[in-house]
Amino acid sequence: MKKVLKKYSNKAKAAFILLIVMLIIVLSNFNTLRNSKNVNENINTIYNDRLVVAYYIFQYANELHYIKAEAQKENLNDITKNDEIKNALKIIHTIDDLYFKTVLTPKEKIHFDNFLASCSAISRDVQNKNWNHIVPLCDKALNTLNQLSEIQVKEGKVKLASANAMHSGNNTLGQLEIALLIILGGITFYLLIIKKHKRNIKIPGSPSLN
Repeated sequence: MKKVLKKYSNKAKAAFILLIVMLIIVLSNFNTLRNSKNVNENINTIYNDRLVVAYYIFQYANELHYIKAEAQKENLNDITKNDEIKNALKIIHTIDDLYFKTVLTPKEKIHFDNFLASCSAISRDVQNKNWNHIVPLCDKALNTLNQLSEIQVKEGKVKLASANAMHSGNNTLGQLEIALLIILGGITFYLLIIKKHKRNIKIPGSPSLN
């Protein structure tokens, strides 16, 4: 009887240890799911700070090409050129407010400050009716936009690759944890529910004296 109780006690201890391991796996799985959520948030950040900004750059480029074309037109009088270019600059400044709301890397901020400086120089030349000088300033600003665009692509690729790696790793780890959880659950169920079959031992009767 003592031997049976001793074996049962060991099984209970083993089951308790397995339950603790299961709890750890469950908590780890919750952590994996939380990391997956963070990955999704990072992907949203890539969209907001990279892809949307790429569209802003496209709009900038369109307005600069328009300013450059207007400045080169010889059949337009100064008043018309002034109004057209100022309207384009207003659109550019509207985009500036949206661009500033995004997250800029240090290098990106330097290029963007250079772009703003070129736009300010264009505005001054419009006031002075220095149309010929506006063309090289537009070219300079467009070149800065190309540099900003390259940064968007590079940063987007790095963050997307990192997010994909984390997401893939989390999925693999999560599947492994679930598999271990099922296995350990089965073992625990066996230890706690299945009873050891008792052997029926027949004791021979006393020999008859008859």
